[in-house]
Amino acid sequence: MRLLLDTHVLLWALDNPAKLGRKTRGLIERSEVLVSTASLWEISIKAGLGKLKINPQEVLDAIEPSGFDLLPVQATHAVEVFSLGALHGDLFDRLLVAQAMTEGIPLLTADATLMGYGPSVRLVE
Repeated sequence: MRLLLDTHVLLWALDNPAKLGRKTRGLIERSEVLVSTASLWEISIKAGLGKLKINPQEVLDAIEPSGFDLLPVQATHAVEVFSLGALHGDLFDRLLVAQAMTEGIPLLTADATLMGYGPSVRLVE
């Protein structure tokens, strides 16, 4: 199974896996895990604004050793955002949902609001 991690799930997986719960950790261990380059962009912006106390380079450096792969943002992902509507106001989350839909993989998140986008979104347990 392939999974796309929401940004906060990525940060928990790298820094505090216990926040994810046993089932979610097991799912991540058994899956091909993708991390969107949009998540790195989000982390960089929020760190630059002082909203996150994290070094974006350290996150990037931890992705490959964790067994995760990067998913670049493609033009088709960007265009898919248009079809989503404004159910969720966070533009980073909407891009991640669009990537999940376009790639046919679930987005793993703790944000229940994103469930309104349908089966492309899966909540952490």
